[in-house]
Amino acid sequence: MTPGIVENRRKYGIVGGLGPLGSADVFFKLVKAMPPSTDAEHADLIFQQHPFRSSGVGSAATTERKLYIFNMIRDFEKRGVTTVVLPCFLSHTFIDELKSNTTLQIVDMVEAVRHHVRRRFRGARRIGVLASDYTREKRLFERYFASPEFEVVHPRMSEGIDLVTEAVYGPEGIKSGHLRGRPVELLQDACVDLIEQGVDVIVPGMTEIALVADEIRQLSVPLVDSSFVYAQHVVSGQYDPPSGVFKVGVVGGVGPAATIDFLDKIVRNTPAQRDQDHIRLLVEQNPQIPDRTENLIGDGADPTVSLYATCKRLEEGDADIIAIPCNTAHAFVERIQPYLGIPIVNMLTETVRYLRESYPAQREIGVLATSGTIASGVYEKALESQGLRQVAPGPALQARVMEAIYGTDGVKAGFTTGQCQEDIAAAVEGLIAEGVEVIVLGCTELPLLLPQSEFAGRNGARARLIDPTDVLARQCIAYATAASESPASKSTR
Repeated sequence: MTPGIVENRRKYGIVGGLGPLGSADVFFKLVKAMPPSTDAEHADLIFQQHPFRSSGVGSAATTERKLYIFNMIRDFEKRGVTTVVLPCFLSHTFIDELKSNTTLQIVDMVEAVRHHVRRRFRGARRIGVLASDYTREKRLFERYFASPEFEVVHPRMSEGIDLVTEAVYGPEGIKSGHLRGRPVELLQDACVDLIEQGVDVIVPGMTEIALVADEIRQLSVPLVDSSFVYAQHVVSGQYDPPSGVFKVGVVGGVGPAATIDFLDKIVRNTPAQRDQDHIRLLVEQNPQIPDRTENLIGDGADPTVSLYATCKRLEEGDADIIAIPCNTAHAFVERIQPYLGIPIVNMLTETVRYLRESYPAQREIGVLATSGTIASGVYEKALESQGLRQVAPGPALQARVMEAIYGTDGVKAGFTTGQCQEDIAAAVEGLIAEGVEVIVLGCTELPLLLPQSEFAGRNGARARLIDPTDVLARQCIAYATAASESPASKSTR
């Protein structure tokens, strides 16, 4: 590392192309606003510009603009950008759509102007705005300079001409490279009209206007250089961090049906009145992860790398936590967790915690699971840590549990009735006969065979059935709910 250069500093990405002259002006003023005294001390800047050629009109043109910006932000993400500079007021009419679909910081240009006006012009109430017809129609500045504290004032039409739009977009406008003459005269007339309407300060709502601001003759009220104000705000870093939506990453495919069951329980247990109230999920459905049980009790391939790779893809997809709806896979969690930057919600420890809270009098807990889970001792250790003892079926009944899961007529083969149900029912009855009153369904496929919360044996004895998949789903919901109520702490990290 070069001495004197600070790591983990901001890396700015400037979206160009929407107004090439205006965005280049903001880029120049951004560099000018930075305090370093040597070239090496400057922040990293990426100015990216592609010709924005809109073939549509109205909403079609706006859609093209949205997707143009979003694709550029996606490219910034890949290049390590931390902060997006969006020097286009029109694009701020849909800035919330962009913010909700990226984890990068997008610095708000209108917020920068509002902050400057409130700090620099404390008594200003009537704000004159030089904005395009589209921005006025969307009432962009009215959202920020809200009544009763402020009143937004726009120039009036002059002989049927929209002075500001004509000055920028007209055939002799600023966008065509004309920085003197008619566009300056039009903007001068617009400013005079605003002054006649009694404004306290004038704010350009188009980045191109800053290019000709010095050509406008002296006015009796201040004319803010909104581009330089924006550049200073970007450099200051005095803006709220992005409040991205909490995302649960799911290692899917272990097994496929169990993944669907987990997702169903997430949806059913989420308190929601509409689609948007549900939790954001990122599912990496990877059935090619080697079988966990075959590795633990046989000579099957080691699934560690596949599990880790899947978790890393979820982490790279901006998941905040990871859920693995597979009990046996938790035998490998301790191997991979130290290499991840986000936590795996441990289904086993959450289930044991639930048992202690819900059944405090119980000391012996039945566990129905794959032979790999039993052999790994993950449930046994988790239970012992809370003063509980695992009770597993004997060899004959354990063989029937494995047949119910892996057999040709088992649940992994797509069966949920018939012989597989008879096999698992026999194992449950065997545990009840040993006096067990609470049984953990320690394989995520087993709740598909035993969806009820209580099992009644043939002799009338009963046992409560605990579904770890449901416990895991509820815990993930709890994390997401807590994050939504506390935006400053987005994840469990």
